[in-house]
Amino acid sequence: QVQPVESGGGLVQAGGSLRLSCAASGRTFSSIAMGWFRQAPGKEREFVAAITRSGRNTYYADSVKGRFTISRDNAKNTVYLQMNSLKPEDTAVYYCAANPSGLSSDYVDPIRYDYWGQGTQVTVSS
Repeated sequence: QVQPVESGGGLVQAGGSLRLSCAASGRTFSSIAMGWFRQAPGKEREFVAAITRSGRNTYYADSVKGRFTISRDNAKNTVYLQMNSLKPEDTAVYYCAANPSGLSSDYVDPIRYDYWGQGTQVTVSS
């Protein structure tokens, strides 16, 4: 069992920055691949970013590439999502997800992640 818990969401103006954190308890953190997803009202949950167990490899959705950075600190059992140059279209509930099996070619598919946090709201005003 893994229990991710997100924090760091809030209201920010367009062009601003936020850093989301996700603390995961219940299993050796370094054995778990992690991902961030988001869901806007009336839309499906979509992939944002993912990171391998070691943190050596990261993956991003095209819509956030160059603006968002995923990282992890295995000593603190925490994964981060640094979001810069935020746009109103980034407004969504952001979810942290854990994949104990490790990332595969379908890392963008939410079904590959076994454990989910409760989500944190990010609102970007224009």
